[in-house]
Amino acid sequence: MKNDLLKSFDCAEERVAQIVSNALQSADDGELFVEYSQVESLMFDDGRLKSGNFSCDQGFGLRSVAAEAVGFAHSGDLSEAALLRASDAVSAVTRGYTGTYAAAPARTNKHLYGDENPIGSPGFAEKVQLLQRVDSYLREKDPKVRQVSAALAAGWQVVTILRADGEIVRDIRPLTRLSITVVVGEGDRQESGSYGAGGRRGFGEFIAEDSWQAGADEALRQALVNLRAIPAPAGTFDMVLGAGWPGVMLHEAVGHGLEGDFNRKKTSAFAGLMGKQVASKGVTIVDDGTIEGRRGSLTVDDEGTPSGYNVLIEDGILVGFMQDRQNARLMGVKPTGNGRRQSHAHQPMPRMTNTYMLGGDKTPEEIIASVKKGIYAVSFGGGQVDITSGKFVFGCTEAYMIEDGKVGAPIKGAMLIGNGPQAMQRVSMVGNDSKLDTGIGMCGKAGQSVPVGVGQPHLRMDQMTVGGTQT
Repeated sequence: MKNDLLKSFDCAEERVAQIVSNALQSADDGELFVEYSQVESLMFDDGRLKSGNFSCDQGFGLRSVAAEAVGFAHSGDLSEAALLRASDAVSAVTRGYTGTYAAAPARTNKHLYGDENPIGSPGFAEKVQLLQRVDSYLREKDPKVRQVSAALAAGWQVVTILRADGEIVRDIRPLTRLSITVVVGEGDRQESGSYGAGGRRGFGEFIAEDSWQAGADEALRQALVNLRAIPAPAGTFDMVLGAGWPGVMLHEAVGHGLEGDFNRKKTSAFAGLMGKQVASKGVTIVDDGTIEGRRGSLTVDDEGTPSGYNVLIEDGILVGFMQDRQNARLMGVKPTGNGRRQSHAHQPMPRMTNTYMLGGDKTPEEIIASVKKGIYAVSFGGGQVDITSGKFVFGCTEAYMIEDGKVGAPIKGAMLIGNGPQAMQRVSMVGNDSKLDTGIGMCGKAGQSVPVGVGQPHLRMDQMTVGGTQT
């Protein structure tokens, strides 16, 4: 029933199409984005179910684009009256303006994920029992465990995109995630570790016993490592970054700077550098929304454009940006399938999907062995980035000293400090083990959050600034 959202309005589908066509008559582009979504989350904390939430939402967003101007209105009321009011609002940007309505996005027969709603299976009681087993398993595993938090979250989003030319694009998007955090302690000292996994698929593989136990073991391992960690030194060090989740540094420090809107407005540190060497040779970074079942993947973006495999930096040369339809047209290039929005109540903008660095020719062992004295950052936590300057700060959640080419004592409190474009010039070795994260990423931009993926191989970065806690 919810698959054909245009029938959810209180008027005929033909009437909806007529209103949209009239609203966008003089526009360069635009669309009616209709959404129905369900979200469920369960949190087990401190030995009991702490929260259980379920919500449904529906609504539409109507957008009219005239050159750089955008008219946008949204409503949770799927009625002819609400659509007419939205039409009046968005048509204001085309008064006195005559545009040429852009050609529709290319069609696609690809389906990168199934359409089954993951919220219904397993049932609520089974999910609670699973979270309880995670809690019991970790508490019995090690006497140092003081606190366990485990959570399951699922979403199911159905979208229909109607253009003024009558083109209709539909997509059904599942999303699941398992998260585990454990706190361990000795005396007055406490440290934590975490693990998460997810994607655009059902819970099946994530909640299989061998899978969640492996995740719980990984969270406990990280916590125990941090429990014996010594304060991190401050200074300038050669660094080795681990494979997978440390790609969040690329996502923040480089990826956002390669989104089309920041470069069109020349507010990115990469603005004006197309075709220039912006990273070391051997560094190739792509944004790929076409990987089946991945958290950041999309069959079509939120403007109806099929997602793509987009090379951003190739062998150190800047070769492309991520584009939505508006910025692509204004910059004279093709859209790349990166027009994304959080919901019907938000406008689309250029956003990442799965952004990662391709592998090189070095083994992780070679890279570590090449460092006389440095730091090995296995995992990152939160960070801050300034898009205009490219400056970033990232906290390491698991890191070690490297002494004479060997991994030494774990350290805590290490902060990686740098500048995105400059940091990419400091990459001196690229590993052959590129991989994506386990499916936990969320990206924020202009108040909107969307699921994403990150990844990279092991990297050596020379003479990076590290903030530490060693006194």
